[in-house]
Amino acid sequence: MALTLEEANTIVAGAIAKAQEMQIKISVAVCDAGGRLVAFNRMDGAIWGSMYGSQGKAVASAAFARPSGELQERAESPIFRGIASAEGGHMIPSQGAVPIVRQGILEGACGVGGGTGQQDEDCARAGAARL
Repeated sequence: MALTLEEANTIVAGAIAKAQEMQIKISVAVCDAGGRLVAFNRMDGAIWGSMYGSQGKAVASAAFARPSGELQERAESPIFRGIASAEGGHMIPSQGAVPIVRQGILEGACGVGGGTGQQDEDCARAGAARL
């Protein structure tokens, strides 16, 4: 089953609700299993760079089917750099995104930018938990 727009928007809403609870301003991106954007939102007052961070983290998380923070150690490996280069350099191996897995199948990822790495990941997890 592929991630639908309605589901992606539900994930975005969950991440934003968590950010509001934490009193931070974020951008949140949900991509499909191929790393292509399905839904995106930037909160009023969120730094503009957060839109790139959220998407890049989501792409990295989807590409490797793991939280983007776990990829930081691998970022300089030839394999990671090769995959990132072939993908167009859009991956950001930094904390703040989580994969979306349903019934053991990767369906995409939720990435967040704008807070600390931990805040971003907490928002991404809250969003993914809405699915």
